[in-house]
Amino acid sequence: MTMHRLKVLILGGTSEASALARRLAGDVRFETVLSLAGVTKAPAAQPVPVRRGGFGGAGGLADHLRQAGFGALVDATHPFADRISANAAEAARIAGVPLLAVRRPAWQPQAGDRWCEVADMTAAAAALGIAPKRVLLTVGRQDLAAFLTAPQHRYVVRSVDPPAAELLPPDAEVITARGPFDEAGERALMTAHGIEVLVTKNSGGAATRAKLGAARALGIPVVIVARPPEPPVETVIGADEAYAWLERRHGESCGALRGV
Repeated sequence: MTMHRLKVLILGGTSEASALARRLAGDVRFETVLSLAGVTKAPAAQPVPVRRGGFGGAGGLADHLRQAGFGALVDATHPFADRISANAAEAARIAGVPLLAVRRPAWQPQAGDRWCEVADMTAAAAALGIAPKRVLLTVGRQDLAAFLTAPQHRYVVRSVDPPAAELLPPDAEVITARGPFDEAGERALMTAHGIEVLVTKNSGGAATRAKLGAARALGIPVVIVARPPEPPVETVIGADEAYAWLERRHGESCGALRGV
């Protein structure tokens, strides 16, 4: 008797997506594909087949789900990948495929933090003020353009891949590095570069949280960009909960097959 396998598409690019892929890779009940947007030039190796590139919006993703026979969709993208998440919600509705979002909790300020929370990158650039400052930008290479409007500051830009030259503020220094980072290293980085302000997204998670502790210890203010609104879909906070959800989906799909 052939075992029924639930075909799962994970929209990834996060540590949670990779952790879920590792759980599913050794489970014969699932046939898993991990989809990456292709933004990072050299993504980490994955234990399941990987698809790179977009789908052509919600309609294209819905067509792919139906044509490839996926029985579940997991949106484990970055909390700021709001367009992808919106497309996932609409595609799941169109295709009639169950959808689960995996969302790590947002960071919360602690005693000693000097946070200025803003709505977007334009507001983050404005929050730096007029007086020149030494600024550490950890916002991702696709969100640097807003800081071209504040060229009086001296920027240190940290990114997984080198940003395009036209997106960089004048005389910006680029550091290419991939997390996780530790607090001692982050303190050393900020001290060595004379950082006066940190600008980051409220991404949540442990991989890059150390910079907040370093800023707290050094008394450095943080301009933190709030998360965009999320689609109203079923949500869990980690790979373990997502795996349990998929186990339930597998059981339901097996039950439906037995009833045929």
